[in-house]
Amino acid sequence: MSAVATLSSKGQKTRERILEVALELFQERGYEATTMRMIATAAGVSLGNSYYYFPTKEHLVQGFYNRIHIDLVAASKEQLAKARSLRERLRVVMRAQVDVMLPYHAVSGALFRSALTPGSPLSPFSEASGPARRKAINYLREVIDGSGSRFPADLAANLPELLWLYELGLVMFWVHDNSDGQRRTYELIEDSSDAIVRLLGMANLPGLRAIRKRMLTWVAAVIKENAGPLVLEGTSTAD
Repeated sequence: MSAVATLSSKGQKTRERILEVALELFQERGYEATTMRMIATAAGVSLGNSYYYFPTKEHLVQGFYNRIHIDLVAASKEQLAKARSLRERLRVVMRAQVDVMLPYHAVSGALFRSALTPGSPLSPFSEASGPARRKAINYLREVIDGSGSRFPADLAANLPELLWLYELGLVMFWVHDNSDGQRRTYELIEDSSDAIVRLLGMANLPGLRAIRKRMLTWVAAVIKENAGPLVLEGTSTAD
């Protein structure tokens, strides 16, 4: 059982308070300039108590990632249960991702600047972000499986990772989207999800098989920690 799961109600509230204060300070001062002592003082807890809940600033950001994922699952669950096609299921989840992140639009810029630094533990590709990355990829696997869509074996094995990269791209666009209510991001979700599903439908065309395999090799290079080995020669009834 995780440490978070064993916290009392009071302990959970303290943990959430520390995280909320940290996000506010990251927005005001920037991630690098904010110290754990500043966070503890602003949250009204001792420095030692703050370290009990979050040993480092990186743990605070990973806590933020985890919160976003939990909120995403909760926000998309009801609509996802009604959606049947991959196109609509994909739209439901990507819209929900933006919905739950909207309150954090201002602070996200500060966090992503640090996350884009080479070697940063805040990077979505870092070892520290492994648990959050795996949760996101596994959830996208559920989204795909629930649609009943069938794809060539190599593509099916790695499609969750491909869609995770797509999700990252949308988030990066959202971070820089200053339109009212991030309207342009929602519009991009509508257009891009349709294009992705159409491209997936053509994945098994003879002229695209070589390109498909090359793209999957690129994905394996980008995501060093895949959920399983890359299947390039697999076959199925859909291949």
